[in-house]
Amino acid sequence: MEKNIPVKNKINAEKHIKAETFRKETRTTEPHKHKQYFEIVFITTGSGAHWIDGIQYEVKPPVLFFITQDQVHNWDLKSEPDGYVVIIKKSFIEKSLDLQLKGLLDSISTLHCLHIEENATLDRLFELLAEENKTETESSFHVIEGLLKALLSKVQQIAGPEMDKISQKADLYQLFLKLLNQHNPIRNKVSYYAGILNTTPQNLNAACRKAIDLPAAEVLAGFIMNEAKRLLLYTDKTVSEISFSLNFNDPSHFVKYFKRLSGHTPQSFRDAR
Repeated sequence: MEKNIPVKNKINAEKHIKAETFRKETRTTEPHKHKQYFEIVFITTGSGAHWIDGIQYEVKPPVLFFITQDQVHNWDLKSEPDGYVVIIKKSFIEKSLDLQLKGLLDSISTLHCLHIEENATLDRLFELLAEENKTETESSFHVIEGLLKALLSKVQQIAGPEMDKISQKADLYQLFLKLLNQHNPIRNKVSYYAGILNTTPQNLNAACRKAIDLPAAEVLAGFIMNEAKRLLLYTDKTVSEISFSLNFNDPSHFVKYFKRLSGHTPQSFRDAR
């Protein structure tokens, strides 16, 4: 087993975005993360399974998958796939001045899997984006930006009213999630993150309850537990090493914390898988 979760980088350093057809030779991959980018995968033909953070999703086309840089995923395809892949780096978002595009990406990133019925419009948008992206230049940036915005808007439309709810409630909650994904080491204190966000723990708690009906402490605990489970499943780091990487000063405290939230000790959770 690897000491750390493998991190794959499928885009050149000088590029901000990549859009291309899904590689037909891709059938089975090892669990891995991405290197500082968000990936959208549109599968139009094929069958099998796609695992994201230990959850199995059926590949039943047409289907969309959304993978953030912190998530561990892998493919187990049983038949030849077809479709498109779009990779969006943080640098692309930073370069764009379109706030609506950034908002769309924030809301879309809360999705994992989206099975759809009608795919003609999506298929055309992915095709146009892949064609335009073959020659990414300064002059083509705004064209690519516009096509991506159209694509994300269509995805949001297909996702329906639930996506509207996410967009309306996301603000402080989404900033909290971004901070959790970017901040290292993790701190198990809501007040710490509230301070960085220039708000009070009460306001942050209210934002989380409004967005997903959970207190901020549970959102933070969920993030810590997800990262702990990833490290237990996909690395050979010891329980003590994992506890320190998650900012627990005492491994025994981490063991009690993990057992209280999952019903298993870290080691028994690892052994069961």
